Amino acid sequence: MSATLNWHPARRPQPTTLTGRFIRLEKLDPRRDREDLWEVFQGVESDPKLWDYLAYGPFTEREDFDHWLDSNAASSDPLFYSVIDLASGQAQGILSLMSIVPDQGRIEIGHIAFGAAMQRTPKGSEAVYLLGKLAFELGNRRLEWKCNDANARSKRAALRFGFTFEGVFRKHMVIKDRNRDTAWFSITDEEWPAIAAGFDRWLSAENQQPQGQVHTLEACRAR
Repeated sequence: MSATLNWHPARRPQPTTLTGRFIRLEKLDPRRDREDLWEVFQGVESDPKLWDYLAYGPFTEREDFDHWLDSNAASSDPLFYSVIDLASGQAQGILSLMSIVPDQGRIEIGHIAFGAAMQRTPKGSEAVYLLGKLAFELGNRRLEWKCNDANARSKRAALRFGFTFEGVFRKHMVIKDRNRDTAWFSITDEEWPAIAAGFDRWLSAENQQPQGQVHTLEACRAR
């Protein structure tokens, strides 16, 4: 028999602002963010592959996009955040805390949609770090990441961020009339301090690096 945990449920996340070195996370507000997000998601420089594995999009009609954004903003689970670039003030992506189960200390980062201006920059990594930090500060035992098993970009990102691959749920969903096998990843509360320290070192290095010099999150975590 396992030892008694003296477990106390986690707290539910509230729509608070989280500020980092490159971005801040604010609760999604369509009145504030609608024009920016339409441009980064559907504008001329948007990434068409963004929608390949999401259950929604792309949006050819503005009315459909606005309805989707309004529905996201009204939700508390998932709880959506806009990613605001500190340098420009532009909303450049969204992500959420979801599958929130305080009684079991379980929470997930999901519905990640980063515009092209965030991709391959520290901004996306910092957004995940800030939500992970919040998740464990709330008392959660487990942070989850799930994605389509065919989504190689998402699986690489999960491993780069320090998540552990746990397996595949076969025939888990039907998305856009296609089968989805779902890959599951997690970070536990015991693992988070070392992972967080690696994030912090990497983000500090990125913030201070000379032009042309490149650091990697994996290298900083290994130090």
